[in-house]
Amino acid sequence: MIRNIFKLLFLLLFFTACQAQVKDGTQLVNPEVFEKTITANKGQLIDVRTPKEYQSGHLKGAKNLHLYEKNFAEEVDKLDKTKPVYVYCKAGGRSAEAVEILQEKGFKKIVELDGGIDAWNDQKKPVEK
Repeated sequence: MIRNIFKLLFLLLFFTACQAQVKDGTQLVNPEVFEKTITANKGQLIDVRTPKEYQSGHLKGAKNLHLYEKNFAEEVDKLDKTKPVYVYCKAGGRSAEAVEILQEKGFKKIVELDGGIDAWNDQKKPVEK
């Protein structure tokens, strides 16, 4: 009986962990889901890494908005709040910061790449230079 309860709890935790994490209209998704989402939906894809990192390889169609540039907030203001925003960085730290800024500025639909471009590259997803 106890063994069955543990099995059930394990399965519940496993399936919960595999789903996209959603908070306040923001989704944190793995590279597979991110790729499908940016392909299927029209939106705004932003790379919040440095220009040098961006030039070393980025997702097709991504606009480079360096998170720590003085004009980052101004550049975000130029984005369309009615369209989804897809955001990524190198490993996930800076994109999480960018998500907070986007939420504060009133964006309702934000999709963040979990693990950043490192996770994307680990799965051999396409990049352009």
